[in-house]
Amino acid sequence: MLAVLESGAVWGLEPYLVRVEVDISPGNASLTIVGLPDKAVQESSQRVRAAIRNCGYDFPSKRITVNLSPADVRKEGPAFDLPIALGILLATGQLPSFPEGTLVLGELSLDGSVRPVNGVLAIALEAKQQRRSKLIVPSDNAPEAAIVDGLSVFGVSSLPEAVQAVLGELEPQKPPRIELEEPHYSVDFSEVKGQESAKRALEIAAAGGHSVLMVGPPGAGKTMLARRLPTILPPLTISEALEVTKIYSVAGKLPKGQGLMTERPFRAPHHTISAAGLIGGGSFPKPGEISLAHHGVLFLDELPEFHRDVLEALRQPLEEGTVTVSRATHSVTFPANFLLVAAMNPCPCGYATDATRKCQCSPQQIRNYRRRISGPLLDRFDIHLEVPRLTAEEILEPGSGEPSSSIRARVLRARERQRERFERLGLPISCNAQIPPKAIREICVLDADAKEILRSAIQSLGLSARAHDRIVKVARTIADLEGSETIRPRHIAEAITYRSLDRQLFEAM
Repeated sequence: MLAVLESGAVWGLEPYLVRVEVDISPGNASLTIVGLPDKAVQESSQRVRAAIRNCGYDFPSKRITVNLSPADVRKEGPAFDLPIALGILLATGQLPSFPEGTLVLGELSLDGSVRPVNGVLAIALEAKQQRRSKLIVPSDNAPEAAIVDGLSVFGVSSLPEAVQAVLGELEPQKPPRIELEEPHYSVDFSEVKGQESAKRALEIAAAGGHSVLMVGPPGAGKTMLARRLPTILPPLTISEALEVTKIYSVAGKLPKGQGLMTERPFRAPHHTISAAGLIGGGSFPKPGEISLAHHGVLFLDELPEFHRDVLEALRQPLEEGTVTVSRATHSVTFPANFLLVAAMNPCPCGYATDATRKCQCSPQQIRNYRRRISGPLLDRFDIHLEVPRLTAEEILEPGSGEPSSSIRARVLRARERQRERFERLGLPISCNAQIPPKAIREICVLDADAKEILRSAIQSLGLSARAHDRIVKVARTIADLEGSETIRPRHIAEAITYRSLDRQLFEAM
């Protein structure tokens, strides 16, 4: 007796369909799974046996062989439990038939309940691409699968419910309501007192997609500012939301019962994180923090405390927007188009730039602390920002500042100008930070006075060619916020102030 079903799996972020073949033949009672299964897949034999019996079905006392095809690709995770169980019921006649074009995913508990699995959205997208029409998944995963138009998605909470779905006795999941235009954040820029120059710099960063390094004493508000940056970024588009949701689904980070990620991600890993945790990896490659921050913000607090190899691993994704994890037999590419925001103290004790407290660090300690950040990485920050401690007047000042919605409106207008410009030039980019070097002269047009100011800054500050490009891109964003097609002296002068901090703080390196 042979039964054949279809399921799915994910390698990296790439989904593929898996053919589940169940053969039952005379012989000693056993259940063998072949097709390069990992330990979790091998253990499904015990879960499937207990679930079938505890749900009142008969488990055959015969030799059962399950093949997961393609057999040359390693399979991981418990998502094959449910299709294997349904295959056994089909092969033994307890399930009369199985509809063509149906995919099944789900982990089984010993009592027959169905638990959620990872990567359902990616597999649902692949199912539609491969012209499958029906998807049976755990009920907790049904909202994300139902996003995919053209699929009948059935969320089940137990093995008997899965049988009902196969027999057409359940109603399909209704597509979730999607609201992307007005994301609801729990924080707002109106809560930030003072720090007007910092808020201006973050508005520029949001408008142009520029990376930011904030330097200031403890308690100045660096983390508070960074956590509110997503609230002034443009809302996610449908395609961006699908990309983000797909990554979170594969990583097992999608909130329970949530269909689509509607807010831009904000990730703030601890400084003890490993390179694999930040970049991604593992024997079965999983996305790291930089991919979880895709289309959002990656915040690295206490930047010098991160391991140097972890920080240096950021250089490729910052330039290319992707990261490739290579192993001996395979490589996987994850998306990593994020806005990097980092914060650090000016010295080990934190008070080198504080007017109210005396620094206790020696010059050598300060130099060693700042040397933990390499020059090439420092150059990749478009905006260097000093965040001073608030004064007593600013702390005690009543009322609130400008809300995120007002700032976001200006950011959206600047982004729209950039979009129109890039479409006119045929460039497949979305913000000024992504302008390729060959297009800088055409897009970032400086008038004569602005060129002279920039020339003087390069000579006096000893700026690199990369720093020059980043200054010009930031100036282009400042001009876009003002609605100017030409970069004028005031635009370039403000952009230069956001690059001078590294020379003030790191000139002794």
